[in-house]
Amino acid sequence: MIDYIKGEITELNPTYAVVETGGIGYFINIALPVYSVLNGQQTCKLYVYEAIREDAYNLYGFLNQVDRQLFLMLISVSGIGANTARMIMSSYAVPEIQQMIATANAAALSSIKGIGAKTAQRIIVDLKDKIIKLNIVADINLPQQQASNEIREEAVSALVMLGFTTHVSQKAVDSILKIQSDIHVEELIKLALKNI
Repeated sequence: MIDYIKGEITELNPTYAVVETGGIGYFINIALPVYSVLNGQQTCKLYVYEAIREDAYNLYGFLNQVDRQLFLMLISVSGIGANTARMIMSSYAVPEIQQMIATANAAALSSIKGIGAKTAQRIIVDLKDKIIKLNIVADINLPQQQASNEIREEAVSALVMLGFTTHVSQKAVDSILKIQSDIHVEELIKLALKNI
């Protein structure tokens, strides 16, 4: 089994990279965040998942082992194939996906192309405990310390007035504040609406 491939990037686009090592060019499927990191670089090291079927042998590449672990967890869910898992990982950053699953945010998961409400629920049922057990999301219920409580409350009340529940609104706002603590309230509400 291949654990990782390290070498020269000979071709790169948003869905795959060709990495040459030892005179062999490996075609490796990647998610958008991987493309963003590799763009402009000459060499890379990608952790690999090998998807071997009767009619295909595909490689999927990840920047680190945590990302690969999440991918493996996603494809263990019934109905989630490698390409669907890659779509999920192209839509959100890995910590955001872990947060959605750990906090049972089905609405955010089902907003991803190809993921319906039933599939989102299945992902949560199958993976929530595993993610919490691994302590991947250690601070799920901790409020964002650096963010102003006023901005948080203002954003939450605006979302509630738009018809969302307080619980869903708080989760959406907190997940954004964990990444961007110095955000303006208007931008916070816009991003939260995309995540709900």
